[in-house]
Amino acid sequence: MRYTDIAIIGGGLAGSTAAAMLGRAGIPTVLIDPHPVYPFDFRVEKIGGDLQLERFARTGLAESVLRSATLDGENWIARFGRLLDRQPSRQYGIMYDALIAAIRNEIAGPAEFICDKVINVATSSERQRLVLANGEEISARLVVLANGLNVGLRRMLGIERLVTSFCHSISLGFDFVPVGRPAFPFAAMTYFSERPSDRIPYITLFPVGNRMRANLFTYRKADDPWLRAMRRNPVETLNAALPRLRRLTGEFDIAGDIKIRPADIYVSTGYRQAGIVLVGDAFASTCPVTGTGTDKVFTDVAQLCNVHIPAWLSTDGMGEEKITAFYDDPVKTACDAWSNGKAFSFREVSVGSGPTWQAQRWARFFGYLGRGWLRRLHNPAAAASTTQPANHFRQRPHAADRA
Repeated sequence: MRYTDIAIIGGGLAGSTAAAMLGRAGIPTVLIDPHPVYPFDFRVEKIGGDLQLERFARTGLAESVLRSATLDGENWIARFGRLLDRQPSRQYGIMYDALIAAIRNEIAGPAEFICDKVINVATSSERQRLVLANGEEISARLVVLANGLNVGLRRMLGIERLVTSFCHSISLGFDFVPVGRPAFPFAAMTYFSERPSDRIPYITLFPVGNRMRANLFTYRKADDPWLRAMRRNPVETLNAALPRLRRLTGEFDIAGDIKIRPADIYVSTGYRQAGIVLVGDAFASTCPVTGTGTDKVFTDVAQLCNVHIPAWLSTDGMGEEKITAFYDDPVKTACDAWSNGKAFSFREVSVGSGPTWQAQRWARFFGYLGRGWLRRLHNPAAAASTTQPANHFRQRPHAADRA
């Protein structure tokens, strides 16, 4: 039997971040995951904006981890083939597996990594017992369940998942390549849908290393023929959906595979139990369109590791009343409510057909246009550069090369 204070099940973003934080705090911790190196995943994380970076900073890992990411420095905002604004940007792009590797590199004693799979969990108000696939047993004061979408262990403990919106959105990821030029004229761009009937809120283009990544979002059913068309004829299908995008990008191609991922919105039920706490997607999901998934993870883990675990370990036992304090934490509940509300409001403002949603779309359009106009008014050099022809291209160096 191995003894520890904290056992974390799942070595993705939430679990690895928690292990690194607890190790830095001097709390004996084991992180258990079946993958010694997180497997390659075409998924890309985009971390940016003052609020999200502030939440990441609360983990104490942002400065070191973001050295492995690519900073864009500037983001174009566009719609109807028109450049509305060139926003200064602190937006970092990084492959998901590279992000996890960078965070795991920050794990240090007394935290340690165990490459194995948890096959059984028994909880109580005192100590928790875990059984690994190799037969080893672990006794911990607290179990942190951070295994994302996997439901096996949760159901073993009577924790279920309530889906509040099936196939709420679908994310498509692919590499976006200029045709006949070495690079695009922008460091990054967010291009909003031209027609609500296309059910596309926006496409975001941003650098990851020396590649331009495209994340395209849509509100469609999982069996929609449009998704098959994107796989078979991606350039033609995308040009039909966003016909004026090429005014800003020039001719483009789509290289390699297209990754398509539907996303349900769900919450857990029956989770207020002694000895175990759920974080990240193990607790509740969000919509990738809103970009709030990392906000939820960083908030969950920062509050748990900075506030609650040190307080819980200072007294005996790990009863339900302690665990409840985390789920009722006002910082956590506010972030959860904000993220969930944004998932539904963003969908309505993107595809809603009523006059209220049409007015909101135009208000956003003119808001971006006005901010861009004011920015150019105060910075004539920026105004001149926005009028450069589409054949003026440049590349941004990787963040690691600039460090």
